[in-house]
Amino acid sequence: MPNFKNGRLSEDIKREISGLIREEIKDPRVMGKLISVVRTELSGDNSHCKVYISCIEGEEAARDAVKGLESASGMIRKRISNVMHLKKCPELKFIADDSIEHSAEISEMLKKIGADNAEKET
Repeated sequence: MPNFKNGRLSEDIKREISGLIREEIKDPRVMGKLISVVRTELSGDNSHCKVYISCIEGEEAARDAVKGLESASGMIRKRISNVMHLKKCPELKFIADDSIEHSAEISEMLKKIGADNAEKET
């Protein structure tokens, strides 16, 4: 049976981290890039949270962003704890993900297939 409180907390953490990336973090490895928090996975005891980061510029840019986020993880945990009023904020582990890049490739393939079908119909 899924733990709904855990799922809600995971989504709240995801939303807070996204806001911090957008507004607070000044690390050059993070700033100026189109970074997205794809998903968060919170452990059953809420002590660890995996944060999957994707970047439209590719997986290498996502890896650089992960390094920047890891260096700012203390500040991120403190802000999350203060905003969400948590007694104990989970340990954050940032993981590079290529899902945005992959979905962009799929989108381009679908556009190409659509263009090919349009040419065949005329």
